[in-house]
Amino acid sequence: MSSAKGPSIGIDLGTTYSCVGVFQHGKVEIIANDQGNRTTPSYVAFTDTERLIGDAAKNQVAMNPNNTVFDAKRLIGRKFNDQVVVSDGGKPKVQVDYKGENKCFNPEEISSMVLVKMREIAEAYLGQKVSNAVITVPAYFNDSQRQATEDAGVIAGLNVLRIINEPTAAAIAYGMDKGMSRECNVLIFDLGGGTFDVSILTIEDGIFEVKATAGDTHLGGEDFDNRLVSHFSSVEDDNMKGKISQEDKKKVVDRCDQTISWLENNQLGDKEEYEHQLKELEKVCQPIITKLYQQGGMPTGCCGDQARTSSGDSSQGPTIEEID
Repeated sequence: MSSAKGPSIGIDLGTTYSCVGVFQHGKVEIIANDQGNRTTPSYVAFTDTERLIGDAAKNQVAMNPNNTVFDAKRLIGRKFNDQVVVSDGGKPKVQVDYKGENKCFNPEEISSMVLVKMREIAEAYLGQKVSNAVITVPAYFNDSQRQATEDAGVIAGLNVLRIINEPTAAAIAYGMDKGMSRECNVLIFDLGGGTFDVSILTIEDGIFEVKATAGDTHLGGEDFDNRLVSHFSSVEDDNMKGKISQEDKKKVVDRCDQTISWLENNQLGDKEEYEHQLKELEKVCQPIITKLYQQGGMPTGCCGDQARTSSGDSSQGPTIEEID
């Protein structure tokens, strides 16, 4: 790590979505991409003519599923014989067809492409070159995964100032926003697209001390999606059994994701009815929710009542609110 010159940015390299921010004018500003979105899909796609990153990559996944890469964060820093890698397909490299040739990429290389995209978003907003960055990782990432994330930053041409835990980053943002001067215990509940972290920190006079942390680097919103797809594809109709392919399942997930995104901004409804229906869906995901409680060490909810905050794309919904 070399000394920092010029502006520094913070990058949340997520499993499903990533975002970038900069501290200026006395506050943190989350930077929108060229689509006007403050989060960018962590997708990379390869075609016969070009490489696509972010929204452009995700938008064509149904037409080009074999050459569209996502969830690279779940493989980064893993070894070939790690049990988690084996359950993800057993390969520590990603193989795609790019410009008529067969190419293999490490997860770090895929992640670096996403980091390049985030840097470009920041540069377009700031109007100048950016080379310094702080990158967040799940609290439960091991040394190998942290080093691999830093390597991805270096490949992307970034001077990685620091790798910090995602719950710690959330606590810092919370502390700065609230302007805390007295001692306060904070519970950070971070359920993202692919990872889950829960941490308890003490904040006093700008000093952040981590008291406890728990979680799972392989538990997140993607697992809820997969559980729902598995449930609804297990149809009783004999004419349909065995006819829903993996590609069709992926299309279903993508279409549901698009619909949910639209509903969040465009539809009004009765809250009680919405929560009732969502509760019914959460019953399907109960095994995952149970694991979430166990990994978080919170069988009956939050410990302490001073302050609590949630982050992550999946930290919404009645069940999560009950914990939060």
